[in-house]
Amino acid sequence: MIKLTKEHNGLWVVTIDRPAKANSLTEAMLTELADIAETAAEARAIIFTGTGKVFSAGADLDEARAGLAISPVWERLSSAVASLPGLTIAALNGTLAGGANGLALACDLRIAVPTAKFFYPVMKLGFLPQPSDPKRMAALIGPARTKLILMGGQKITAEEALRYGLIDRIVEPEDLMDTARSLTEDTLAATPEIAQGIKALCQ
Repeated sequence: MIKLTKEHNGLWVVTIDRPAKANSLTEAMLTELADIAETAAEARAIIFTGTGKVFSAGADLDEARAGLAISPVWERLSSAVASLPGLTIAALNGTLAGGANGLALACDLRIAVPTAKFFYPVMKLGFLPQPSDPKRMAALIGPARTKLILMGGQKITAEEALRYGLIDRIVEPEDLMDTARSLTEDTLAATPEIAQGIKALCQ
């Protein structure tokens, strides 16, 4: 349910492929994603995307009730993605919900289709978010808007997400992956030392 494609130029494409369940994430899927991220130092750039019309609905509901909602694997995944030296892009093919926000927030860039919606109903469900998620969200959109999502329970549109700075570009579905690939071109063409040095200077 996680597909990994390694291209000869150093680009990796990671796809969440469970469309029948809105790409909801099981512990096994999260572990696989974390394993990939932790072994991806050689990747020059990585694109994370999903199959179907939803990027990810967050935790699989049955597993969330059994403890996945508070599992450290979420933080393990986002920390691994945030630590990668290459360029990371979340190509959001649809709505992003719940703990899956952590993966996108840890990426360097986020692009989304016009129909995508963004929400993180962790308080309503009676859980705390993973520790890094509110910090990364607040760094992008500020503390008040972060509270609007996490405490106000607001579901925001792609247009609002772009205006807030939560995403960097809105792209039509048929152009999503081409746009994501185009954003990696300069990084893939540069020497790894220069690309990684620029990323480090932007932290």
